[in-house]
Amino acid sequence: MESIITSHAKEIGKLERTGAHSHIRGLGLDDKLEGRSNSQGMVGQLKARRAAGVIVKVIKQGKISGRAIMMAGAPGTGKTAIAMAMAQELGEVPFTSIAASEVFSLEMSKTEALTQAFRRSIGVRIKEETEIIEGEVVEIQIDRSVTGVGPKTGKLTLKTTDMETIYDLGQKMINSLTKEKVMAGDVIQIDKATGRITRLGRSFTRARDFDATGPDVKFVQCPEGELQTRKEMVHTVSLHEIDVINSRQQGFLALFSGDTGEIKTEVRDQINQKISEWCEEGKAEIVPGVLFLDEIHMLDMECFSFLNRALEDNMAPIVIMASNRGVSRIRGTNYQSPHGVPIDFLDRLLIISTQAYSDEEIKQILKIRCDEEEVEMTDDALAVLTKVASETSLRYAIHLISTGNLVAQKRQASKVDVVDIKRVYSLFMDEGRSVQCMKEYQDEFMYNEIVLPQNSDDMVVDQTAAAAAGSV
Repeated sequence: MESIITSHAKEIGKLERTGAHSHIRGLGLDDKLEGRSNSQGMVGQLKARRAAGVIVKVIKQGKISGRAIMMAGAPGTGKTAIAMAMAQELGEVPFTSIAASEVFSLEMSKTEALTQAFRRSIGVRIKEETEIIEGEVVEIQIDRSVTGVGPKTGKLTLKTTDMETIYDLGQKMINSLTKEKVMAGDVIQIDKATGRITRLGRSFTRARDFDATGPDVKFVQCPEGELQTRKEMVHTVSLHEIDVINSRQQGFLALFSGDTGEIKTEVRDQINQKISEWCEEGKAEIVPGVLFLDEIHMLDMECFSFLNRALEDNMAPIVIMASNRGVSRIRGTNYQSPHGVPIDFLDRLLIISTQAYSDEEIKQILKIRCDEEEVEMTDDALAVLTKVASETSLRYAIHLISTGNLVAQKRQASKVDVVDIKRVYSLFMDEGRSVQCMKEYQDEFMYNEIVLPQNSDDMVVDQTAAAAAGSV
């Protein structure tokens, strides 16, 4: 008898994506910048987190710029996690994150790519005063033509607790009111310069007009004082956005095209001069942000020379770098240096060191990741996964959480058990076992190469070709 397989469609309300650092909520520090052992998704690294907390506090005060911080540590010790936590703590401060290899892959010069990254990380808080009309709608009266051809006209009655006024409406304002679905009892705000209408909510005095209201209905107080008031509006944009708008014919639409290209130095100089004038007049304020450069050892001498000069500029952001290299060769040279960074540039940096996690800290991190990925795991399975992480790597163990959950679902279990961890451990190799496999079976792979020293130079030899030549 043939078996009939029925597929059950599961309704998906929304797609939730879990990233590598989506569990990070902050640095996990108290008011005295003392680190908690497990807080806001951060575990361990108390010394590094405390140092990062000091940097965040200085950045929030907005008193320094052009400082560079390097986070140095072995792979999997939480360097990027601390950088993401700093971004969460900073809030509205501009934060830009790029990998150093992006500088070489863009269709522009290396210095231009770094300049654009710098200017993305510098915000300009522009202040302007605008006249607004704010009040509660008493009545909307719209007069339409009998033939339905002519323009619409109407009257709008607004009131505050102190006064009431009737305004004549034109075609544009009537369309805006209709679009916003404004009705009597709503509290609205009208920008006199642009005519933009903002619906703030329903007045408390009209709360009983309907027997039931939706969850999105917000009740507000009727405004006090004059209907027309002057209000200070604050807009925050980055210097790079201003550069693009002023260097392209399509203006701000160039921001959405993605292809910003190289921007002339003259344009940037004019913008810097204008921003400086606005700052002196009190119309604008510079907000130094943060640029996070991951894998800093991928930069070459030309980039490091540019960074040396760029950090001395008055409008330079705080630059945070990360590297997992020890003493290695500087890209493009034959010289070796700590972290692959030139000594003169290294002297400019405040270096934060990260240490390897203990077994207990690894266990707490894996537990947090299980909660983030909504995976239930038994204590025995968590202990086995912790042992796997300590013997291989934390990243490898984190990958086994979701794969182990799929195997557990296959056998219709509600929790991930030891047998599931063992199953996925046998299916997916870690870095150590992969290298061992390559050593054992390297003769069976194509283009396997060995390096033979010859005089002072290194010569790469294809083993397969060498063996064929020997047999001839």
